[in-house]
Amino acid sequence: MRHFILLFIGIMITSCGVTAQDNAKSQHSPNSEKPRIIILATGGTIAGSGESSTESAYKAGQLPVDDLLKAVPEIHEYAEIKGEQIANIGSQDMDTETWLKLSNRINEIFEKDQADGVIVTHGTDTMEETAYFTSLTVQADNPVVFVGAMRPSTALSQDGNRNLLDAIAVASSPKSKDIGIVTVMNEFIIAARAVDKTSTTNTSAFQSLNQGPLGVIYNGKPEYFTKSLRSPKTVFDVTELESLPNVDILYGYAGAEPEKVDVSVKYGALGIVYAGVGNGNFSSEVEEALAKAVNEGIAVVRSSRIQRGRVTLDNEIDDEARGFIVSDDLSPQKARILLMLALTQTHDREKIQEWFFSY
Repeated sequence: MRHFILLFIGIMITSCGVTAQDNAKSQHSPNSEKPRIIILATGGTIAGSGESSTESAYKAGQLPVDDLLKAVPEIHEYAEIKGEQIANIGSQDMDTETWLKLSNRINEIFEKDQADGVIVTHGTDTMEETAYFTSLTVQADNPVVFVGAMRPSTALSQDGNRNLLDAIAVASSPKSKDIGIVTVMNEFIIAARAVDKTSTTNTSAFQSLNQGPLGVIYNGKPEYFTKSLRSPKTVFDVTELESLPNVDILYGYAGAEPEKVDVSVKYGALGIVYAGVGNGNFSSEVEEALAKAVNEGIAVVRSSRIQRGRVTLDNEIDDEARGFIVSDDLSPQKARILLMLALTQTHDREKIQEWFFSY
């Protein structure tokens, strides 16, 4: 009898152990557990190639998305990956039509539950602009990660493969849900609103001069330190748009000619972002020209050519009396994006100013 009882207990323990192992295997099954990631490729240096591995000359947007994926087979350990080619250009050729196409495709992916996260490969020249535009026009809690490279795929010390692997790690991590749209470059995770390109060639070009990074990638995993509070509660709906309002950026300098403002108005600008000196300042002559533009129905935003700090309301310039809007800490190029989107909904100065302090 004792022998029978011991045999029964042994069978039960063995059975439980097998069941536990089967459960563990099923929980780590690649087909059932890996998140679904779609990579939307737009070209850029990450898809660029050159004739020499040691010289800087290259041509952007040469490799299709499938070649990018083949170059980093490790990405399939993190997620089920699919690639789509949205464009294949150097990001100096990025335009508002491609922005609209990209934004609408990301929204479609999440609305139809086609993926759990999206990665956008992009050239670095205008990545900060595209990422910010997307953050204002995509409604999703799912991860959206922008990634690129400062060196082409043929360079001896190219950075694209590692950046892409890091982007996959971020997009497939549960920690990245509801973190907002980010860029991943050189191991840093930076909010789209806050990211700045700070060098023409260095691999550490992407930084956040005013807020700092949200986190870093360490040992193939994202580690977050903070979260951005400057993300819109409701995004701008661009579904039905085929174009965006024309907004010019004018650059301030000693002796800047006020006639440049008149030229922008003459050629159809509905908005002007003035990248002023210091705290978004300009000469009295330029101020008069901008005030005249406001009286003609043109939205005017005071920004700054300085990379750090905020442009403050009613400081040296009476913004309320002049009808000007201030950009807060948005760069001129990002202020242009927000103003373009704002003008698709309203021309009310107070409402647009509220968005600049919120988005």
